Amino acid sequence: MAREIERKFLVDAAKWQEAAVKDAHQVKHFAQGYLNDMTQPGAKSSVRIRVEDDQANINIKSLEIGLSRDEYEYPIDLNDAKTMLSTLTVGPVIEKNRHYVTFKSHVWEVDVFLGDNDGLIVAEVEMATEDDQVALPDWVTKEVTELPRFYNISLSQKPYCQWSDDEKLLEF
Repeated sequence: MAREIERKFLVDAAKWQEAAVKDAHQVKHFAQGYLNDMTQPGAKSSVRIRVEDDQANINIKSLEIGLSRDEYEYPIDLNDAKTMLSTLTVGPVIEKNRHYVTFKSHVWEVDVFLGDNDGLIVAEVEMATEDDQVALPDWVTKEVTELPRFYNISLSQKPYCQWSDDEKLLEF
């Protein structure tokens, strides 16, 4: 069984802009959508289709909020994935540019969201264990690992553009 262990943080946009130019060693465009309605009683997983530049995957994750959860990911045909995104997804397709940054001993994935989630920037760092010590770059602000609204699955149900000012206040 695969287990994903990661922490999520909000990003200071101004500091990130400076860092992105000099520190990001790779940028990829993502489009992803969910094939099942996770709000249904008894839902135990999310099923996601993701197009990452010119590759596609189907991803199944357990519906757990926190540091770790079950995750399975398999490659699928790119054209099939594009068709599924345009015809089978529940809720809007999430689009973002993911920047990869190595800081100290970890690779950070910084998602700059587009479309209905424009204005939101979230950084994730995967860890080997839940006790793994992670050095934080200066562009990282508030940890949001335990806040469901910052997960992609939640953004597909209630995009950032629909958040109230109170929901956005947490950002800084």
